[in-house]
Amino acid sequence: MTAFTCGFEAEGAKDERAAAEKVARALDLDWRETSFGEADFWRILPEVAWALDDPTADYATLPTYKLAEAARGTLTVVLTGEGGDELFGGYGRYRRALRPTWLGGRPAEPRPADAQVLARWRAEAKPPPGLTALQQAQWADVTTWLPNDLLLKLDRCLMAHGLEGRTPFLDPEVAAFAFPLPDRFKVRGRYGKWILRKWLERTCPAAEPWARKRGFTVPVEAWIAPRAKAIGDRIAGFEALRRLKGTDEVKALFANEGAAGRWPLLFFAVWSLIHLEGAEPRAALEAAVGAI
Repeated sequence: MTAFTCGFEAEGAKDERAAAEKVARALDLDWRETSFGEADFWRILPEVAWALDDPTADYATLPTYKLAEAARGTLTVVLTGEGGDELFGGYGRYRRALRPTWLGGRPAEPRPADAQVLARWRAEAKPPPGLTALQQAQWADVTTWLPNDLLLKLDRCLMAHGLEGRTPFLDPEVAAFAFPLPDRFKVRGRYGKWILRKWLERTCPAAEPWARKRGFTVPVEAWIAPRAKAIGDRIAGFEALRRLKGTDEVKALFANEGAAGRWPLLFFAVWSLIHLEGAEPRAALEAAVGAI
């Protein structure tokens, strides 16, 4: 069996290739790794925007796309881990949902600036009666985040390279086992996915199952920053951006050194040129960013 993983070439970026290789060696897998740097970011961005006919500005699409690119020709079907956190309680927001308010507990829900957006999300994510606080948070993710972001991202990036994905954690029998589990088998203290960690402790200790969970963070803001003001001046005039944010707001965001939130607007700008105005992917990138 062949295993692929991706690491990032950027100062301060999280890179788990060494840990992943350790597990692959312990399981006697054919180990393959690839790296993702700034050149990959600018090359792949318009290709991902083309592949995602629904505008999902999740930066994890970028390494997912490159991993699919690397696996093409070696594999036709890949196994991925989507659903593990949602069904076994892996996210930190689940632990916060279980704490009392006076200890920093809060509902596991988004905090958009628009109250109507939150109201629509709550209507879609409304759980059935009888669930624990943890299960309510899981239910919200399974009905919103998982299908509308994670699985959409996976499907589009894999199919762009002729690959099919399989998600073992979302097998109906696995899901039917995991979701009703008592909370103590999912979250204990600072550990999520407790039952999976216990299983790995016995079956694959090389995975270091009690190590702290790390987020999958792509350093997109660091790659955008040197070009940020010029990008803002360009995309602020795009029709889709004017309708979404307004010219002055877009320019101000990109001109503000250290500001976060540039990536979704850049992605949407490129995406809108491709899917709303019929631009070729590379031409859309050059219109938004200039020559690379």
